[in-house]
Amino acid sequence: MWLYHDSAMGFPVRVCTVCSEEFELRPDKPGFANRCPACSEPEPAASTTKPDMDADERKALMEANEARRRAMRDLLYRKDS
Repeated sequence: MWLYHDSAMGFPVRVCTVCSEEFELRPDKPGFANRCPACSEPEPAASTTKPDMDADERKALMEANEARRRAMRDLLYRKDS
């Protein structure tokens, strides 16, 4: 008699889109489903800290962002008369 629990269902075999190697897609595999575990490892970031800005740079950036927002608002919501 054949029992369901006696046979183990294997994990699906996929081909990595980066290196073209075959790998088993396991539930606890980190990363993307179409990349092998070696290609799914995150690349080390060089620097994740923000550059330091002084008050003048922050003010200039704030004013530039405000001007961008105002220009977009004027373009989007102007009345065509």
